[in-house]
Amino acid sequence: MAVQIAVIDDWQDVAREVVDWSVLAAVGKVNFLHEFPADNDTLAERLDGYEVICVMRERTRFDEDLLRRLPRLKLLVTGGMRNAAIDIKAATALGITVSGTDSYKHAAPELTWALLMALSRNLLVEANALRGGLWQQGLGGDLHGKTLAILGLGSIGQKVAQFGQVFGMKVIAWSENLTPERAASVGVTYVSKQALFERADILSVHLVLSDRSRGLVDAEALAWMKPDALLVNTARGPIVDEAALIRALQNHELAGAALDVFDQEPLPVDHPLRTLPNVLATPHVGYVSRQNYELFFSQMIEDIDAWAVGEPIRVLS
Repeated sequence: MAVQIAVIDDWQDVAREVVDWSVLAAVGKVNFLHEFPADNDTLAERLDGYEVICVMRERTRFDEDLLRRLPRLKLLVTGGMRNAAIDIKAATALGITVSGTDSYKHAAPELTWALLMALSRNLLVEANALRGGLWQQGLGGDLHGKTLAILGLGSIGQKVAQFGQVFGMKVIAWSENLTPERAASVGVTYVSKQALFERADILSVHLVLSDRSRGLVDAEALAWMKPDALLVNTARGPIVDEAALIRALQNHELAGAALDVFDQEPLPVDHPLRTLPNVLATPHVGYVSRQNYELFFSQMIEDIDAWAVGEPIRVLS
């Protein structure tokens, strides 16, 4: 009997076109599902009967309860080699293999820089004004000579730091694991946490979400920032205290924010971050690029082929 394969989290209905899924015909039937994440009762009904499920990173949550409700599930394949939305320990205990893929390393830093530049130059307001028949609404800010503060100098943070250096910015960084020596090795100045926020003209967040980083950018940290500073978050929404950020933006204690990630995704229709005039928001498209999707889906196919012959690859543990 053919294996039933579901490709979920395909919100834009693009998965079937990015790669050639017909190569899996010998393994089973591929089905494409476009619904947003839901409660476990709905998900258990939606996904019942599938032996293989392909997911995007950290969209639909597969906790132990949901995994137990999917008795036919044998293989979960995720985009990327890390997915905090999957309970790997529970999956392993239930005999479910979890495999991952490589990631295109340039998509997220490029999106970060696009948002940073658009926010600093007030491009959303200017572009919308132009469409409305108006002309030149205000003054944007320059980047040269300004201080770019990087919260988390990992692979993405380092690329964003390099962009800042090319634009003539002073680049500083802090994280709990960062050392002055490691920062200096990429031409970045290590500072304390408080100094990072106090000196930032633009603060860009690039931490992995964990118990330690959740809520790290809280009301106190935001209060350290200059009122004309900008915040950019393309990492994970819960790293920033969303309520505190909204208050700071509403009270003009912070000049603006560019956000690609949120506490709840998709962002509720009536959420204030959709309407605040000093917010530039995008719908978590940091890794949503053609090159990245081609890599994700082609390697998902490889993972399924390898699992089908009893030799799973890129197994997460």
